[in-house]
Amino acid sequence: MEEEQSVERTSIEQRADITRNWLGYVCEAIVTSGAMPAWEAVDYLTEHLIGEAPNRHLLETKTPYEMISQFLNRLYGPIVEAASRDVPLPSSTMLHTFLDISLTGNSAVLVVYFPGHNLPHQLLLLDAVRAWDLMFPDEDRFNRWAEERYRWIKTALAAAIANPRLSPCAAQDVTA
Repeated sequence: MEEEQSVERTSIEQRADITRNWLGYVCEAIVTSGAMPAWEAVDYLTEHLIGEAPNRHLLETKTPYEMISQFLNRLYGPIVEAASRDVPLPSSTMLHTFLDISLTGNSAVLVVYFPGHNLPHQLLLLDAVRAWDLMFPDEDRFNRWAEERYRWIKTALAAAIANPRLSPCAAQDVTA
């Protein structure tokens, strides 16, 4: 009985740490972008995220590179956007997500902060992921995974904005 209460408390505490329904958030982003209608976006996310690995939709496609690229962009894009909405960005800044797709191993997802004004770019996230293994047993596990990446990006972005580093050119001007 005590063990059940502990498990229940842990589950409730984990849900309290999650700021939003990430599956719904990603679905809404897909629909808002015009990529697909709501019913199709729900099916797409359910088939590509919930279940057992490997993701057969990414393995059986005729164009795996394009499918993995599209999948990772649809997944990480809304998380990056949410982090950028929650941290006030200076007007000259830009965030960009880069993907290095691998068909046999880990793909790399890089989120880079471009502060503008000739300041050096800063890496906010480097995530190595096997797209076909990116499956979750349920929505809660996906929400925790997405929340973790959201917090990493948000924390790194806030730090990058708070402590801009001088570019080598700007540093020379200051010392001259």
